[in-house]
Amino acid sequence: MRISRENLIPLLACPTCKTVLGSNGTSLVCCNPECRRFERACSKADGKDVLVDFENSILSEKEVLGSRAASPVERSTVTGIRNTFRRALLGDNRISSENELKLITLLRRVEWQPICLVIGGGTIGSGMAELYSSTDVSVIAFDVYQSPHVDFLADVHNIPLESESVDSVWIQAVLEHVLSPEQAVREIWRILKPGGIVYAETPFMQQVHEKAYDFTRFTHSGHRWLFRNFEEIDSGAVGGVGTQNLWNIEHFMRCAFRSAAIGKLAKLSFFWLRFLDALMSKEATLDAAPGFYFLGRKVDYSLAPNEMVAFYLKSRRRDK
Repeated sequence: MRISRENLIPLLACPTCKTVLGSNGTSLVCCNPECRRFERACSKADGKDVLVDFENSILSEKEVLGSRAASPVERSTVTGIRNTFRRALLGDNRISSENELKLITLLRRVEWQPICLVIGGGTIGSGMAELYSSTDVSVIAFDVYQSPHVDFLADVHNIPLESESVDSVWIQAVLEHVLSPEQAVREIWRILKPGGIVYAETPFMQQVHEKAYDFTRFTHSGHRWLFRNFEEIDSGAVGGVGTQNLWNIEHFMRCAFRSAAIGKLAKLSFFWLRFLDALMSKEATLDAAPGFYFLGRKVDYSLAPNEMVAFYLKSRRRDK
């Protein structure tokens, strides 16, 4: 369930200095006299607090406030019969749903109502319905644009929450859209309580999406190294080569005919390719998957560089 405003406010921090925020009666303000944002009121966009250190962000304060924090890229929502038809042909993200249940199970071991921060929560991601509806977990969500699903606006490079303030983080299809994934993961580590859980999904062989706001891809090993300050609970592929080829077909036709509509129609025509994912070698899929997931626990040590080759070899033996 969504966290209440009353319980959220004490967790919020200045995006610049990470000091707990105060209030001037109408707006949140930084209370640290050594911070350049000292006593400066935090902006609002469409009623939501804008907690962004614009001097160190790809985001433009003028554009964010001028647009009332509209999404910087066009977002289409497919609903009704069209959505049902699309899901029947292209399927749902089964991996996310399975891992969501794993995360909730881990959080239920926390003595008090655990908090899960959803980064990139402007849209409720695939396989997340149970997390939002669970009465056992309090959900905080932020994104770079306004949405009914977010509690505030922020940049993941400087998360405006106190250190060690949340029990878990869910970051799905976000790290490819940030300039410095390393900095983003450091921030995730900072705000997690000791032993806190992170769940991430990040693309590997997916075409560019969200246009100018798409920067990075990761192999399975690269994704593990990104989360080297976390103990691995589980990791693996999201989707298989059949699903990957659906995207290839879509973009091949889109480029050849200069038409996004023809690309999508071609993709739907080859929907059956996704069913081949279940027949493929899981080991080989780790070298050719559309993306990867990582479920891990915050620890106070780091994976060593000389452990990465062993990680690759071990992961390829898991299914033997």
